[in-house]
Amino acid sequence: VSTQSAISEQLLPRKGKMDPSQTGQQEGDVNPQSAHDLTVFVQSLLQQMQSRFQQMSDAIITRIDEMGGRIDDLEKSIGELMSQAGVDESGATQPSKTPEQQ
Repeated sequence: VSTQSAISEQLLPRKGKMDPSQTGQQEGDVNPQSAHDLTVFVQSLLQQMQSRFQQMSDAIITRIDEMGGRIDDLEKSIGELMSQAGVDESGATQPSKTPEQQ
């Protein structure tokens, strides 16, 4: 982060430094080295943003997968509880079986 700050301070001049008469440049003149530095800086920022986006995306996908597993476990537990209570999937209570019927 400190390197980015140093680069941005070099590439993004403060007020008063933009005046072409102070730099000896005409308006519209672009220093090839500063243009290259700016390009490198922007590319670096874009790569960092892409890396962070990928990390966040991976974290979100991992959490979604974990939630899916938890939902599956919950559905299984509910199904087991419904079976133990004698309730079918429609919610209707099934008659209790006598030991002779089992």
